[in-house]
Amino acid sequence: MTETHLITLTAIPVIGVFCQWIAWRLKLPAILFLLLAGIIAGPALNWLKPDELFGNLLHPFISLAVAIILFEGGMTLKLEDIKGLEKVVRRLVTVGLLVTWLIITVATHWLIGFSWELSFLFGALVVVTGPTVIIPMLRTVRPNAKIANILRWEGIVIDPIGALLAVLVFEFIISSSHEQIWQHVLLTFGGIIATGLLTGITAGYILGLILRHYLLPEYLHNLASLALIFASFTLANHITEESGLLAVTIMGMWLANLKQVHIEDILNFKEHLTVLLISGLFIILAARIEFDQIVVLGWSAVAILAVIQFVARPAKVLVATYDSSLKWQEKVLLSWIAPRGIVAAAVSAIFALRLEKQGIENAQLIVPLTFIVIVGTVVLQSTTAGWFARKLKVAEPDSNGLLIIGANPLARKIALALKNLGIRTLLVDRNWSSIKTARMDGLETYYGSPISEHAEQYLDLTGLGRMLALSPQSALNALSAIRYRSEFGRDAVYTLPDSGEISEKEMISPAHRGHLLFQPDASYSKLASLISKGAEVKATLLTEDFSFEDYMAQPDKQIIPMFILDEKNKLEIFTIDNNLQPKPGSQVVGLVLEKSQ
Repeated sequence: MTETHLITLTAIPVIGVFCQWIAWRLKLPAILFLLLAGIIAGPALNWLKPDELFGNLLHPFISLAVAIILFEGGMTLKLEDIKGLEKVVRRLVTVGLLVTWLIITVATHWLIGFSWELSFLFGALVVVTGPTVIIPMLRTVRPNAKIANILRWEGIVIDPIGALLAVLVFEFIISSSHEQIWQHVLLTFGGIIATGLLTGITAGYILGLILRHYLLPEYLHNLASLALIFASFTLANHITEESGLLAVTIMGMWLANLKQVHIEDILNFKEHLTVLLISGLFIILAARIEFDQIVVLGWSAVAILAVIQFVARPAKVLVATYDSSLKWQEKVLLSWIAPRGIVAAAVSAIFALRLEKQGIENAQLIVPLTFIVIVGTVVLQSTTAGWFARKLKVAEPDSNGLLIIGANPLARKIALALKNLGIRTLLVDRNWSSIKTARMDGLETYYGSPISEHAEQYLDLTGLGRMLALSPQSALNALSAIRYRSEFGRDAVYTLPDSGEISEKEMISPAHRGHLLFQPDASYSKLASLISKGAEVKATLLTEDFSFEDYMAQPDKQIIPMFILDEKNKLEIFTIDNNLQPKPGSQVVGLVLEKSQ
């Protein structure tokens, strides 16, 4: 390997992380910046040449990466998520898929001039959406749970089905000279389905058995799951070509729905790995685009994109959601969101090479046309879907709210003060008396343990973006911080400091407790003591004449600042390691005790 190759390989993940960071800062889907980076590095500057860099390993690498992505997607598909919506999802990936396929096929034949065989193949390639584009877009658009679950299920399930459809059409094209063509195609179809199901279920069962009975040490779980993904994908493809994608998707779904199997650590590991793989794949595949072929396609490719966006997708959703419980606004957003992703790009590249060797006319245009559809749908939908969701009022509210662990007097006073400022809070406690008092105060509550399996299924976190652990039990606070940092992020979980009376042996490790709230000495015992003496949680408006320094320097009051609500309704939390400086126009929420009391 030359030094140039090493630099290029190093640059791909670095560029990917940079694109993800820009997307996070601008609150736009990362795919936009990843595609742009790939186009600039590839055809624009001619610096990144994936075929030269990876050689014969390019397609195996893409295939294994897509296998990991589909497995991770399958692990998020729990059957209880689509209760009441099963019919819609089933129609989207069956009848709806056929409607999309036929519309795109006819449009491709008449607008591009492809033969009917090649048009059917292209239609099959772009019926898929896929988790590589759907899941990142959902993070940005944040539609309601119904829409999100439908799109996630559709995107993950339709990938292997779409790939299967493309294989069948491909087999039909290359076997068209055979006398028993339909028999050959049906045998291929049956072989892929049987091999994918059997391999996926077997691999999922084996991995579930290993996890349930602790047959491997915990530090090997992620490595073992990765090895089993590769093994099942490769074995399935070896037995029946192109059945690997179905196998790994079924494997992930099977594992996700097993009882008494803890997959959280594996899922977290795969999520992180998937972000890296998606970043690299989009850069690499975008770098393979050739401008000359795009010019040949011309405006006809734009017309195909318009048909896919404005005709095929709405028709599919109309058929799939007929007589469903979905509102018309939800149907409109479903009709707008259907970006194409990695599977379409990867499968089109593989089939185009094979068809070119067969001497099929226009086969070399399959890849650029597929990429125009991918780039067009991603750019158009990612830049507009959030606006559509908000206008249609089917987007989740801003995650400015707080999940509060505990419904004790301290937690209730904080929740009441924030509620009066328009901030949603949800108090969670196992103590019925505390929950009952909170409900009498008009506060939103959940009665039960915040770390229970019931809470995982039924705790409504809509609009909540951070967790405050205000329980007197430091162990529960730490466990809650560990549990909810996967929901909100490590930077969005907060716990109270330990009391100064606790020995070093009893202190919770900093790795398990999140940010420490308010002040170094603001333990639960101290705050509860102040409340017992009559302290109140109050909001105070700062002005040009009454600054934060003036607020803190009031001689007749003991004040512990807790929150800042700025003029844009953004809530910030005081911690022992930040140095917030509220500006005039902001409101400071603090625990205030009149010294005369």
